[in-house]
Amino acid sequence: MIQPRSQINQIAMYSPGKPVEELKREKGLSKIIKMASNENPFGYSPLAAEAIQSEMKELPFYPEVTSPILAEKLANRLEVSPDQIIFGSGSDEVIRLLSRTYINEGDEVVMAGVTFPRYKTNVVIEGGVPVEIDMQNGTHDLDAMYQAINEKTKMVFVCNPNNPTGTIVEKEALRRFIEKVPSHVMLVMDEAYYEYADSSQYLETLPLLNQYENMVILRTFSKVYGLAALRIGYGLMSSEMVSHLRKVKEPFNVNRLAEAAASASLDDDEFMHESINLNREGREYLNNSFDHMNLGYFPTQTNFIMVDVGAPAEEVYEYLLDEGIIIRPGHLMGYPTMIRVTIGKKEDNQRFIECLQAYLEKKNANVNQS
Repeated sequence: MIQPRSQINQIAMYSPGKPVEELKREKGLSKIIKMASNENPFGYSPLAAEAIQSEMKELPFYPEVTSPILAEKLANRLEVSPDQIIFGSGSDEVIRLLSRTYINEGDEVVMAGVTFPRYKTNVVIEGGVPVEIDMQNGTHDLDAMYQAINEKTKMVFVCNPNNPTGTIVEKEALRRFIEKVPSHVMLVMDEAYYEYADSSQYLETLPLLNQYENMVILRTFSKVYGLAALRIGYGLMSSEMVSHLRKVKEPFNVNRLAEAAASASLDDDEFMHESINLNREGREYLNNSFDHMNLGYFPTQTNFIMVDVGAPAEEVYEYLLDEGIIIRPGHLMGYPTMIRVTIGKKEDNQRFIECLQAYLEKKNANVNQS
């Protein structure tokens, strides 16, 4: 049998949230609430739908290699140069391009112990060594991450807000960290949930981009813009880095429909702000509900919350599946009694709380009887 590269034996296939269609078949249910994959439950801009329909006539033709029209539009919005932007099939493709371009065999890459798993996967595939630093209360320990940087370090990942915990790092602590990271070490700031962050302690890194040439900022159209299925994200970095990444990316990695939808979405701030406001309302409702139920949770700056249900996460996950609700069990992420739940529509949030409360009441009743 032909054997894969040794690195492949060190990684596992990415485990997504359970598909709605699969749960319908398994449980014979018609109504499913998916609160597992941090998708935007409020849809996407009507302008994006119109743009997709208009672009359908161009399907026989390849898209432009660098998405120049979208790059120009986004650059104007962010006040950067178009040649500082590279698009990917989701921001996770940009992570892969960074790893493919810059990681050599034996290079070390510093990251949080519980964070987006594609950092570690891509580093391992390229023969690099992931250096995972324990979290502090679900938050990056920047001091320990800095101490882990040595002569072998090629790259550092900071997911801010962090997935899966939803936390952010304190503004001044992050600013000091950015200042201290050596200029020959790439600092990748993954800001996939940037638009949801409203804390006064959240650091705006974009103004620092030209000051620190080793900095990369990752963002996406998958979350607040609701274009997850179209797979389009982007990286902001020096034009020199972009030129290197373009050498290794697939020529037509971003499709025409994704480009058109992303471009149109940038014209609809009303939809974006509505999504943010509805998410904030849902976050407050869930936080208040968890407080009422005496459940601890990480303070989130995203469209999801990690809550400690005080019971085996896998058991809670299975119970909620029977009720037609898909969440993410924390035992897969190093938190055996926590679950991650995407903030949904008002009625979905209420249904989730009803079912979680019913589970906890049943569990407590069983404990008291025994």
